[in-house]
Amino acid sequence: MLRRSIIVVAGALALLLGGHRLLPELGGFTPVLESLLPWLGVAVPVLLVGALFTRSWQVIVAALLPAAVWGVMFGPTVLRTPPGGPSDLSVATLNVGVTNASSGQAVRALAKGRDLVAAQELTSGGPAAKALSARFPHHYQISTVGLWSRFPIVEARKADIGLDWVRALRAVVKTPKGELTVYVMHLASARPGMTAQRDETLTRARRIVERDDSERLLLLGDLNTATTDRKRAGLVPPLSDAQQEAGSGFGFTWPASFPVTRPDHILYRGLTATSAGVERAAGSDHRAAVASLRLGEHPPGGAALSRP
Repeated sequence: MLRRSIIVVAGALALLLGGHRLLPELGGFTPVLESLLPWLGVAVPVLLVGALFTRSWQVIVAALLPAAVWGVMFGPTVLRTPPGGPSDLSVATLNVGVTNASSGQAVRALAKGRDLVAAQELTSGGPAAKALSARFPHHYQISTVGLWSRFPIVEARKADIGLDWVRALRAVVKTPKGELTVYVMHLASARPGMTAQRDETLTRARRIVERDDSERLLLLGDLNTATTDRKRAGLVPPLSDAQQEAGSGFGFTWPASFPVTRPDHILYRGLTATSAGVERAAGSDHRAAVASLRLGEHPPGGAALSRP
């Protein structure tokens, strides 16, 4: 009985890992399951221990199958080494938490050494906005989202992602190496059986990016869409993911106490990520996503911006 159970569970787990995109959405349940996909690997050691007790090589081979599938899928993420090298831009994004009394403290720590900071779930004139405005000479906030910059913001406006209130913005930042278009977005939430609105905002975000002809584009924010969620495929590609390209590990950001998934993202095109990671943020239920990026050669007459 134990042998058969291990073989059945191991086979089902291998199929779920390798073929999850073939499953129907089941009313939004499957995309949420995909958000936790790497954690299915926790079952592999349990299966292997059980297989060893059976002393059956057939059962052991069966238990090794999901281990091999998990390794192919996520091994490169676990073993990846950041490329490093000089960078031109240090950025961060954080959902500060609308009820977070320590949001000012959180963003003050996050702002150190940063060129751009994006924030979501802001309150008008709240502690996070005040703390960031005291540290950065340029900013644009609309409703609950905002962008703070060390460089001039030459254009700024809201972006429509299909919600009843504004939760996205578009800004153009003038760096010494040229202009950079920056989007800050906070997409609708996704829960089991309740992903329709999130999916709609994600579709809107993809269309916005597709229609924007900016050579350099950066998308920061809480997209409520995990790296392994099938619905994110419309954004990555064409955009690249800083954590996937230059981070160590999965870079989980939520919940802050014990992160199991990554809804917060730094996506880009026309740049090169040199490092990426996650930082704690006081009082928030999210951790911050951070990254360093290289913009490329600066235009004639521009000041060098690279830092070692």
